[in-house]
Amino acid sequence: MGAPAAFGSLSLSPRARESVLDRETRDGFAVTAARGRFAPSPTGRLHFGSLVAALGSWLFARSAGASWIVRMEDLDREREVAGAAAGILAALDAFGLAGDEPVVAQSARTPLYAAALARLERDGHAYRCWCSRADLEPFGGIHPRACVAPARDRSPAWRLHVGSARIGFDDRVQGAQHQDLAREVGDFVIWRADGACAYQLAVVVDDAAQGIGEVVRGADLLDSTPRQILLQRLLGLPLPTYAHLPLALGADGRKLSKHEAALAVDARDPLPALRAALHFLGQPASTERNVHMLLSRASREFDALRIPRTATAPPAFAAARNATS
Repeated sequence: MGAPAAFGSLSLSPRARESVLDRETRDGFAVTAARGRFAPSPTGRLHFGSLVAALGSWLFARSAGASWIVRMEDLDREREVAGAAAGILAALDAFGLAGDEPVVAQSARTPLYAAALARLERDGHAYRCWCSRADLEPFGGIHPRACVAPARDRSPAWRLHVGSARIGFDDRVQGAQHQDLAREVGDFVIWRADGACAYQLAVVVDDAAQGIGEVVRGADLLDSTPRQILLQRLLGLPLPTYAHLPLALGADGRKLSKHEAALAVDARDPLPALRAALHFLGQPASTERNVHMLLSRASREFDALRIPRTATAPPAFAAARNATS
């Protein structure tokens, strides 16, 4: 089988693509046990739920004496809001959560993702697929072990063969997790029909290339983790540890980022939101009157065992947002 059609606009040969992946994952970074990251999408301003995720990942890394970076996950161009990336970075800086290294944007890393897809295709783990949602309705929306749609007059997506994989892992917050990928997920998309790398593949490649040893993020991504662990195994990449934080919910039980009340936190007055986020994570909310002193104390006193598992409405939410946004 030749080079994937999804690579159409790239000038790299399959061998060159593989060498890019080898070079970045082998020589670019050394995986550090607790090296952490925050990876927002530029789809809006920083709200309380995002602040919790950023602060939680920062605390895990800093309490272990590790570095912490920010990665902008900007592959979904249709949902991207102009100026959102710059606004998120400015807000993080105001909250004392600036990364230790220059920000990496996923949109600039397509050759690296293409290298991973080429390897998966070469090893027989990936295949072209023209299935629509309607094609998958008879299967309960779960893709079977082969494409069930005829080749159509448009570009295909690429899916990963999950085979009979059953993935288990221990989450530092949520505890033991298990997933039967064939029964619960099915073969999933790793390269979209529009020519963009899918989230599951991009995040795996980036975490390995950036040496992330501990992935700390919201519990809405807990279900994605077994897929990512399978990709890590198939690509021969290091497996980080995982910690999935409780979600901040609106009063109606919906995830805050999907809620109309998810107003931006106030970067002009960061202390109330920081204290609320610490309280939300079960940590002592100190009375320090300076952002950097508050964060320094929080990192010294951080205890992951205090983090609750369940999603809740944020405490003192009115103080944790800019009510005039």
